[in-house]
Amino acid sequence: MDVLVNPTESSLLRFTTAGSVDDGKSTLIGRLLYDSKSIFEDQLLAVEESSKRRGDAHVNLALLTDGLRAEREQGITIDVAYRYFATPKRKFIIADTPGHLQYTRNMVTGASTADVAIILIDARLGVIEQTKRHSYLASLLRIGHVVLAVNKMDLVNFDQAVYDRIVGEYMAFIGGLENAPSITPIPMSALNGDNVVDRSEHTPWYSGPALLEHLETVQVAIEKADDPARLPVQWVIRPMSDKQDEKLGVSLHDYRGFAGRVASGTFRVGDEVVAYPSAMKSKITSIDTFSGSQSEAIPQLSYSFTLADEIDTSRGGMIVKAGEEPFVHQEFDAMICWFADKKTLKPRGRFYLRHTTNETRAVVTDVLFKVNISTLEKSTESKEFGLNDIGCIRLRTSAPLFFDAYSKNRTTGSFVLVDEQTNNTVAAGMIIRPMGDGTEEDAGSVI
Repeated sequence: MDVLVNPTESSLLRFTTAGSVDDGKSTLIGRLLYDSKSIFEDQLLAVEESSKRRGDAHVNLALLTDGLRAEREQGITIDVAYRYFATPKRKFIIADTPGHLQYTRNMVTGASTADVAIILIDARLGVIEQTKRHSYLASLLRIGHVVLAVNKMDLVNFDQAVYDRIVGEYMAFIGGLENAPSITPIPMSALNGDNVVDRSEHTPWYSGPALLEHLETVQVAIEKADDPARLPVQWVIRPMSDKQDEKLGVSLHDYRGFAGRVASGTFRVGDEVVAYPSAMKSKITSIDTFSGSQSEAIPQLSYSFTLADEIDTSRGGMIVKAGEEPFVHQEFDAMICWFADKKTLKPRGRFYLRHTTNETRAVVTDVLFKVNISTLEKSTESKEFGLNDIGCIRLRTSAPLFFDAYSKNRTTGSFVLVDEQTNNTVAAGMIIRPMGDGTEEDAGSVI
């Protein structure tokens, strides 16, 4: 069973906003920060002055997140803006992402680490293709909770029939997804604050929580204590100094530590581990940090491990707990979202593949299918990916990778493809399975 966050305790929640252009994503985040008293007075004064210069009829709270000059001039979100705030119940990291189709890659970036996605819908327009695209991407990225924010309800006079129709249409679409998340619909007006921090008197027919109330109490799965333990090696620490480290209590002359951030699971001193690429076994003799030695290493924090044996691993390698070995393969199927507008993906296309701390060359051996976002149908007719296309491909790398399926581990199951000529990131990928495990024929069944 998953270990769940206790909503009564302070805990970190990462969430992202998504939706089409002008659905009010930045305004919603600005309203959330303003009504929860999470902005400083000088920030508010700056936004008020900027709103006056622009000729806005009201304080434009979207300017709290739209920080780039081009964003303010055009009134749109271009880059991912991260904001941090806290309430007595929880700490939050917000990723405000663009709605324009051409910036879908930015949305994927912001959503890749999110626990919750807030998908906004303009109550006047209803469910549109970009809504479906972002919802499909949220399901691909294994975001378990989605808030369906039916925004601008003030412009349809808070009509319950409009809200019910939109929710019904959206739920029908979500029902067709194979990784359907949990959906919480909320009617709101981000501009006026209805059902954002406090429940609104304009929606007496709605009995659910306000947005902040839901975010403070939603239970999200966290890393389980018995998850397979993974440490992608980022650096080998060799001080080569005769000094004695007082915190660690060892001479630095012979110190050899394998440093990195724990991707999942828990390591403890004395654990038997396997180090890749050599696949040699050893035991952890110490777990060190800047503050001193620790008895265990937990996910998302960085450590340096020392091992009992002289094992050859370096940046791009991985240390795992014995008995919890990852896949070690050179060929696998993966879902990708294509980011490049001036380059297409075709069979035999060659790229750099970056996975955890590792980089290797890769070739596309086959394009298995593309997904029609509107119908969710998988098409095998086209073998070419263009901007924002989503589908399944087969890749072969020049050296073995050490990975898990994305459905089991979002860190060791994800990668990016980089163009060899321009060094631009052209795709984000989620590994489905390695080849050679006897399940090659049903490539689309676990997506």
